[in-house]
Amino acid sequence: MSVGGAFGAAVLQVVFAILSVIQWLVIIAAVISWVNPDPRNPIVQFLYRTTDPMLRPFRRILPPGRTGGIDLSPLLFLLLILFLKVFLSRLFLIPATF
Repeated sequence: MSVGGAFGAAVLQVVFAILSVIQWLVIIAAVISWVNPDPRNPIVQFLYRTTDPMLRPFRRILPPGRTGGIDLSPLLFLLLILFLKVFLSRLFLIPATF
């Protein structure tokens, strides 16, 4: 493996780690939204501040009002992350580790 190949693989692993952290933040925010969380809780505020900007475009495409009140934006966003991981791993011929 060349130095450039090793560097590219390391960068890709960092990108995968960042995508995994974002993926877990979205999952946790979605699960917390099922209960009635205290909006003043710092953890809830952090989750919503970090995930809402990422989910907003998906909510514009498929608003909860058109889906019977169910917010499908986390599901669509998680599918996008999965697509990115598979696409990047196939692009760089690196086995995907999810």
